[in-house]
Amino acid sequence: MENRVAENVLGTLGAVCWSIQLLPQIIINYRRHDTDGLQGSMMLLWAAAGVPLGVYNIVEEFNIALRIQPQILTTLSLLTWAQCLYYGKKYSISKCCIAVTSLLVLLGGIEAGLIFGLQAAKDQGLRWPLILMAVLSACLLAAGVLRHYWDIYVHRTVRGISFIFVGIDAAGDLFSLVSVLFGRKIDILGIVIYGTELILWIGVFICGGIFNLRPWIKERASRRDVDLQEPVTLHPMPSSTSVFRTVSGSQVVARRPRFNPS
Repeated sequence: MENRVAENVLGTLGAVCWSIQLLPQIIINYRRHDTDGLQGSMMLLWAAAGVPLGVYNIVEEFNIALRIQPQILTTLSLLTWAQCLYYGKKYSISKCCIAVTSLLVLLGGIEAGLIFGLQAAKDQGLRWPLILMAVLSACLLAAGVLRHYWDIYVHRTVRGISFIFVGIDAAGDLFSLVSVLFGRKIDILGIVIYGTELILWIGVFICGGIFNLRPWIKERASRRDVDLQEPVTLHPMPSSTSVFRTVSGSQVVARRPRFNPS
């Protein structure tokens, strides 16, 4: 069902979400001065995924917003990866800048070359190179998110990642997916690319509800019972506004000891 206005509006919303998706994560990393729990390999996989995704979206002549979107993904992913190097591996700022700049130039050159090559192949009726780009981008995006599933399995909590970032990224996937549906033709591969990551992010939210939200609710309930039994509260209760703010691996939450007059 072609609708050029809906396609462009939704594609733009998807690109906007992908433009700001990593900003909450970058801000949290800066405030914590820590990236423990955030997978640096995820950021590299996403940066690499921007190359085949950009090639596919440009050669298949998606709307302008979806052509720009992968370039934003690669840039922000590399910036977040630089934070992993700086806070996690204690690299100097100069080393981080050199690493990011070198990869940006390398990935940009590869993408430009592939665009010209695959455009020529498309003109000659060859479809398999484009299919390969779509499959590769979907696999890289999925692999990046799956790195967090392993961390969740090992630590039994969703740590080091901003749920605001997850929500914005999932919204970007959703808007982009619907934008593809309103294109000149329904692009199955485009749906697979954005749909795969969207499903994986929904899974991360579910894990957050199981491992982060449910224990928090139980803890609040137990504290409420204690408050009902003890009319005098000797220690202030922590704020509940951070229920979905994941802790980094270096942060340890301990119960305050009960006051003992003896």
